[in-house]
Amino acid sequence: MSHRGRLNVMVNILGMPMEDVITLFNEQLLLPKAISGDANYHFGYTCQKRMPKTDKKMEIQIENNPSHVESVTPVVQGRTRAAQYVRNDIHGDRVMSIIIHGDSAFTGQGVVYETLQLAALPNYQLGGTIHVVINNQIGFTTDPWDSRSSPYCTDIAKVTNVPVFHVNADDPEAVMFVAGLAVEWRMKFHRDIIIDLVCYRRFGHNEADPPEYTHPAMCKKIAEHMPVYKLYADQLIKDKLVSEVQMMEEATKCRSLYCAAFEKAKFMNHLVKNPWPEEYEDDAMEKMRKRHVRMPDTGVNEGVLKRIGEVFSTMPAEIRVHKRLATTLLQRREMLNMRMVSWALAEAFAFGTLLREGVHVRLSGQDVERGTFSHRHHILHDQNGVHAPVSALSDVFPGQAEYVVCNSSLSEYAVLGFEYGYSLENMRSLICWEAQFGDFTNNAQCVLDQYISSGEKKWGLNSRIVLLLPHGNEGMGPEHSSARPERFLQGCLDDEEGCPSVGKLAKPHFPMHQLLDCNWQIVNCSTPANYFHVLHRQVMLPVRKPLIVFTPKSLLRLKEAESPIDDMLPGTQFQRVITDNSVANPAAVKRLLICSGRVYYDLAARRAKQGLQNKIAIIRVEQLSPFPYDLLWMELRKFPNAKIVWTQEEHKNMGPYFYVKPRLCTLLMRMDDPRHWDIGYAGRGAAAACGHNINHKQQLERFLTDAMII
Repeated sequence: MSHRGRLNVMVNILGMPMEDVITLFNEQLLLPKAISGDANYHFGYTCQKRMPKTDKKMEIQIENNPSHVESVTPVVQGRTRAAQYVRNDIHGDRVMSIIIHGDSAFTGQGVVYETLQLAALPNYQLGGTIHVVINNQIGFTTDPWDSRSSPYCTDIAKVTNVPVFHVNADDPEAVMFVAGLAVEWRMKFHRDIIIDLVCYRRFGHNEADPPEYTHPAMCKKIAEHMPVYKLYADQLIKDKLVSEVQMMEEATKCRSLYCAAFEKAKFMNHLVKNPWPEEYEDDAMEKMRKRHVRMPDTGVNEGVLKRIGEVFSTMPAEIRVHKRLATTLLQRREMLNMRMVSWALAEAFAFGTLLREGVHVRLSGQDVERGTFSHRHHILHDQNGVHAPVSALSDVFPGQAEYVVCNSSLSEYAVLGFEYGYSLENMRSLICWEAQFGDFTNNAQCVLDQYISSGEKKWGLNSRIVLLLPHGNEGMGPEHSSARPERFLQGCLDDEEGCPSVGKLAKPHFPMHQLLDCNWQIVNCSTPANYFHVLHRQVMLPVRKPLIVFTPKSLLRLKEAESPIDDMLPGTQFQRVITDNSVANPAAVKRLLICSGRVYYDLAARRAKQGLQNKIAIIRVEQLSPFPYDLLWMELRKFPNAKIVWTQEEHKNMGPYFYVKPRLCTLLMRMDDPRHWDIGYAGRGAAAACGHNINHKQQLERFLTDAMII
């Protein structure tokens, strides 16, 4: 639910101590160092209640949410789906969601429609949700006739044939009857249902905001209107169910509870029950820093990889696959025989390995079953239309975990919110969402800003969610080129002047402690092996952090971008920086090109063409954030006489340049290296991505020529 009435729900339904609610307003409240805090009506809360009729325990949870109303709607749905999965609740008989909306938000926010459309999709359905609309007949200061074109705020439900009950909120018994009916409907038919509570707002948008500014007539009527508790009390007295004295006693008792909580909160600087996990308390965080010091090896025995590859490259006997797919499967088998690995194979290796280790893997997004670039093919279809589709990785090992790969609706906002919610509940899983093209995350920016990048710092919510974002300037124009790495890097928690001393960089725990402190990881892998390792590492890490992966497009089929299987065997791990081992004499290198992602292959080809292998070195930054100061420190020392140049395929106003340059400067200053004054740039100028192939090639030619100048 959004913030209106939220504290009321947390106290009276979830049983949050009233003194905690008041203490959240207290400026003297002491928060753990790892939590920045949020508005007190944004925090979530969890409780267990014993049901009086059945004597069974029920867990009730209200989700953390920001002020962006309705953005939490798909997050709740995803978390519910994950809770059902964990409990093997196939029909949604044990876990359900209730979402409380505002009238203006319900009709005005597109994410509501996007989420309603998920309700009947096979891999998103929950067995029904109860939607309660608090219909105040106003949105902040906006009247209904200015905020919607339909008669009712719930008319959007007509699209999916969801039943709607309009009920007078001044009649508590009618509300109770409809609530009971909604539960019965949901449990019997496993479909959504909506309750429209027709009511009013007695005060302003907040209690200090005079609503008379904009609605004097309405406010006058509301002031003259008897509050619902008084209406109901008079009805009970009239029906002789209670006496007036009893009502007065109850009102006095209630006010006494409020006053007692208020007085108690005056002397509190801690909460009775924190809304964030215990692991974020200062002592727990310090113990974690001492306990976890080294990055895990993520290599796997060759026999395991070969088994996955054999299944992944075999045509199922019961179906006839498309002839072009048959060729693809044959090519996969040939690669295995040569002990080489493509991007599709590397991903299958990562997923299959985790499934074998008992880790649930879920991959969703638009067209992910085949893959936008027709490279994945995790669901194989019978060309005769006789047999059901076959999931390529669902039966690789006996007793393996469940693999779910599912095409989503054509939505980014709701689907990414759903997967984020799923990742919060099912913590030891690999939950991946893939954008059709990386820039399509624009449509889900709210989920990125308000949840994935900041949820841990605000609320103590940690997530392992993985975003796979196809990225690369390949002449396809502004809309299909850049996944906007600059936006993700701008959302990183690290300080550009926060490079530690050289002594600390040399310590083995440095990269792990960086991960403990970051808010998300951002990588741009240039090899299938590194892609395999970073996916495997995501689950093996002792800390749960979101992972943003800029994935390739043309590299998917580039021969030079294949990896030997040896790079994935035991003793190997994710390489945050890939050095240049082709240089015979590092001291003789005149130009050190630092880059990230697919542009490496353009640079390497041009260097070889011009015969500059001994004069130009190229190193790849695979993990952009947390920034690998320690490894770059070693690389910069290795090439003391080289001019340092950051090279990127993105335009100068985009890409990692403005993130990387100040961090390189800081590192060089820590090293007392005078080159911090003169870090060069080779790349496209500031502009939008080019959509005309000839112009694209001309731009590429210019910046490759610039990069090779000695």
